[in-house]
Amino acid sequence: MNPAAPVRPATHDGRSPGREVITGDALPWLRSQTSRTGACVVTSLPDLSEVRMDPAAWSVWFVEAAERCIRLVPDDGAALFFQSDVRHDGRWIDKGALVHRAAEAAGARLLFHKIVCRFQPGHVTGPRPGYTHLLAVSRALRSSGEPGLPDVMVDAGRPVWVRAMGPRAAAHAIRFARDQAGARLIIDPFCGVGTVLAVANALGLDALGVELSARRAEQARRLEVHPDDL
Repeated sequence: MNPAAPVRPATHDGRSPGREVITGDALPWLRSQTSRTGACVVTSLPDLSEVRMDPAAWSVWFVEAAERCIRLVPDDGAALFFQSDVRHDGRWIDKGALVHRAAEAAGARLLFHKIVCRFQPGHVTGPRPGYTHLLAVSRALRSSGEPGLPDVMVDAGRPVWVRAMGPRAAAHAIRFARDQAGARLIIDPFCGVGTVLAVANALGLDALGVELSARRAEQARRLEVHPDDL
């Protein structure tokens, strides 16, 4: 990451990419939205530890939120989810399976499922997995066979926050959304400190985020990434 703001490449219509960050609760916001032309979602839904719910209520909340993310994009768009499994009370919760459940509810199908390493392969990482799932789903878009992404991403880039995705991993997802799904706008309804938004701008796309924390929302408005980080 570079604290100095690099020049953003122009969008498809020749202007500087825009960024909007809404401070608020993502799920009510998602419920109020309709499908956005030219949009793709790239996001990571909160872990059980980040919300005040029991596991059953959280699973219901997660599936609805993921389904609404999918419905936010047009039929030929895509929603991409970075999700790490979580252990609770001695058992693992498979968040990839929850994304599949949401996709089925939204009438979408899996385009691909990749693995992003949070640590170098071979490390024992303890209670949190050393990898993250990257899943892409769409209602009408069909996979061309090879989406141009590595099956295992061993260098996600250095995150700016402990729960943030690495900028290189975000760039892989956003390039797919731009090049394969024709995205002009990247939406992250759970944007945190704004990694996805900053990477989208660095790749010439407009960005829209929602963040519950006012402090993190302000960070998301200001965060910039350098092309060398991607």
